[in-house]
Amino acid sequence: MKSDETKFLVKGAQRHDKDAFTELMQLYMRDMYRTAIAILRNEENAADALQDTILTCWEKISTLKKAEYFKTWMTRILINHCYDIIRDNPICESLELYEEPSEWDEYNLELKEAYASIDERYRLPMELYYSQGFKVREIAEILSLPQNTVKTWLSRGRDQLKEYYRDC
Repeated sequence: MKSDETKFLVKGAQRHDKDAFTELMQLYMRDMYRTAIAILRNEENAADALQDTILTCWEKISTLKKAEYFKTWMTRILINHCYDIIRDNPICESLELYEEPSEWDEYNLELKEAYASIDERYRLPMELYYSQGFKVREIAEILSLPQNTVKTWLSRGRDQLKEYYRDC
């Protein structure tokens, strides 16, 4: 079971076991990558955010109080690093700048285009809910939003996707 494995690896990483930490990061790398791409829409920036997140997680893992919240904690760190990159590089990225999918990128170009058509504020909750399986309550906690706001944003994101596919 993934949660038991995560708890075991988190406990090991908190004892500075590099192998446990590496395995923990590999376990969530695909989810982290997809979250970073949903926010940044750029391969290089996503890789920078992942690298910064991994380093921060290693340095701060001892501050995590409950191992079962590791993914939520790590995702919040990743989102903060993504927003730091956006703040430091305010250049707007266009869809033409997308590169070929990497080994972690399960999205095809059509899905990237569809996600790019969604308002930015709705894109991340959609990614967290539909691709990574977070619950509305967890997304609200990660994004520091009320649960009803998350529900509204998911609904509006779905509506924008419907509109995108209707226009295709």
